[in-house]
Amino acid sequence: MSVVVVVEVEDGRASLVARETLTFARGLAALGAGELHAVILGAPTDSVLADCREQGVAAVHTVDNPELSRYAAAAWAAVVEAAGRAARADLVIAPGTGRGNEILAHVAARRGLDMAANVVSVDSVTPLRVQRQVVGGSVIESTAVQSRVRLLSMAGHAVEPEAAATPGAAEVRPLAVAIAPEDLRAQVVRVEERTGGDTSGLTSAKVVVGAGRGAGGPEGFDDVIALAERLGGALGVSRVVTSLGWRPHHEQVGQTGSRISPDLYIPCGISGAIQHWAGCASSKTILAINTDPDAPMVTKATYAVVGDMHEVVPAILAELG
Repeated sequence: MSVVVVVEVEDGRASLVARETLTFARGLAALGAGELHAVILGAPTDSVLADCREQGVAAVHTVDNPELSRYAAAAWAAVVEAAGRAARADLVIAPGTGRGNEILAHVAARRGLDMAANVVSVDSVTPLRVQRQVVGGSVIESTAVQSRVRLLSMAGHAVEPEAAATPGAAEVRPLAVAIAPEDLRAQVVRVEERTGGDTSGLTSAKVVVGAGRGAGGPEGFDDVIALAERLGGALGVSRVVTSLGWRPHHEQVGQTGSRISPDLYIPCGISGAIQHWAGCASSKTILAINTDPDAPMVTKATYAVVGDMHEVVPAILAELG
């Protein structure tokens, strides 16, 4: 028995959400789900292996195949499926990212297995019962996953990454996987670097200052940007802001944007629609600034200031000096 985690690599290291998923999976292993294993596409770097050891991973399954150098969901799913068989896995878990969910969906379809997406916690391992986010994160659903091999994707920021009490061996175990031509029919053919922003800065920021329709227009962001800089944080915006073209999409927080988990989130002039709440609900503390005392963001926030963001934010900046 084992738990296999799909580890996504970012800038030569296991990504933040991958480390969160390893911590989450290690908790299941401690509940009797078996050894913790990882599967990585391509040759793992020393940094990735170090991350796996720190997380208590016993074995790392890899495939070094040039055909897999570009993302192809069906082909990558074939590798994950092979890793599951090699590890005799009862559970396969991926980060709840676009790729993680897509890969597991392919595995589920290929093998007729149950899959639960956006899991935030596990009630029991045998039988497997989980709590997962649905309806944009506004509802938590309890569900059972009953197939022999269970597939889960973990909602981003459901847990904090923590090092294992005892490091794992992270023994590298190469896999020989034949990739069928049909599994490469849909693949990434070109990657263009984003210009003008860094999403990773938003998702890893300890402080995020947000702005929504209440900014009033493209010119209404100067003070919130200044506050974000003053607090050493990042700017996040609502979907309507990007839809109107006031700010670029990479700054969007929400179901179709970035999911954030800062120590402090200050949403200014954001009403708090379900889709936006799905992206910021993991924030440790929320200080909402809004003119509407009944806005969902105000009623859900830890603290709230009922007032015009164009008056409140400059006052905060003046107080900070």
